[in-house]
Amino acid sequence: MSALFFVFNGGLLTIALILLLPIGVLLIECVSALLPVRKGIGQSSYPAGKQAKIAVLVPAHNEAAGIRPVLEILIAQLKSSALSTDGTHQGAHQLVVIADNCTDDTADIARSMGATVLERQDADRRGKGFALDYGMRYLANNPPDVVVMVDADCEVTDGAIDRISRKALATHRPVQAVYLLERPAQPQPKDAVSALAFLVKNLVRPRGLERLGLPSPLTGTGMAFPWAVIQSAKLASSNIVEDMQLGVDLAIKGHPPALCPETLVMGRLPQQEQAAKKQRTRWEHGHLQTLLTQVPRLLKASLHQKRFDLLIMALDLAIPPLSLLVMLWLGGLTLSIVLLGLGGSVLPAILFSAGGAMLLLAIGLAWAGFGKADLPLTTLLTVPLYVLWKIPLYCAFLVNREKTWVRTERDVV
Repeated sequence: MSALFFVFNGGLLTIALILLLPIGVLLIECVSALLPVRKGIGQSSYPAGKQAKIAVLVPAHNEAAGIRPVLEILIAQLKSSALSTDGTHQGAHQLVVIADNCTDDTADIARSMGATVLERQDADRRGKGFALDYGMRYLANNPPDVVVMVDADCEVTDGAIDRISRKALATHRPVQAVYLLERPAQPQPKDAVSALAFLVKNLVRPRGLERLGLPSPLTGTGMAFPWAVIQSAKLASSNIVEDMQLGVDLAIKGHPPALCPETLVMGRLPQQEQAAKKQRTRWEHGHLQTLLTQVPRLLKASLHQKRFDLLIMALDLAIPPLSLLVMLWLGGLTLSIVLLGLGGSVLPAILFSAGGAMLLLAIGLAWAGFGKADLPLTTLLTVPLYVLWKIPLYCAFLVNREKTWVRTERDVV
């Protein structure tokens, strides 16, 4: 019996120590997000006398119902862009919509609004990555200075295109706008928790890294790239989280992404239950798959290139989805208490309790600093229900992993 206790104690102790690492990194990021704004060069001007050309790529699959207002905003921002220091624009900027495997009027609507439309039909090579690659090959004929990628269902707030393009050109790095999700018109309790988890992942943690002068991840839409940085990137894939993979690939090549915290791109959580479940499954299965494959790759590259920034990216990527992290902590704490009651060591229970306090502090700081205005305190009380809703999703990762890109069904506009 003592030998069995020793094995269980050792196993729980190991799990507790492993969990303390991502929880500790999460806490540091959430605390750092509250630090004052760093002086940066995001507003630096482009070299005098040269017209900076922006190309905005919009991959779209059957987006006829909602693409018009998205394009209206993008067209207005390109017309008002002040990237040129000599005050001239002369039609240098481009708005390119890739109508990818569309069976609706997406292409006609985009074309009627003045966008350049590329129609692509390939039933075997579907997904955002293939569409973006198609758009990049078109741009190669007359390359812009900076490429901006925006999803067809997202609203880019005023001035965002100009700001992220400026920062990309000034730093010669990929730049990510803050990407958040608006709750549906008739939200359920789990929608509020989902919005909080998305807020932590896409705003609080990247902002904390930015405050420390460290790289931030790419989050999928509202991304700007200098042409020299993105032209040789591998985009043509069916990776279900192509943004995360792209950020890792570019960082290893010497171009770690940066956050532009003054900008905002808004998407929307789907109202339909099935659509929301599919969306979360795709995101979180992709996140876990990327965690398992790319964290070792980043660590190896960090050692080989002697780069601290790649180590930080690996530690950040090693943080699992928030609900899974809570689930793992809660399961470990429960087992450690049961073992303690049977006469086991108290150390695992102490470590899990410390991890829980750090996790609660991190989530509390994130909510108080960034979510309090839109998410009531009762949001935190529904976290256990949200975790229960996610259990089948994580079980499916083990037995029926999502591997292919599937477009999230849009709500009726």
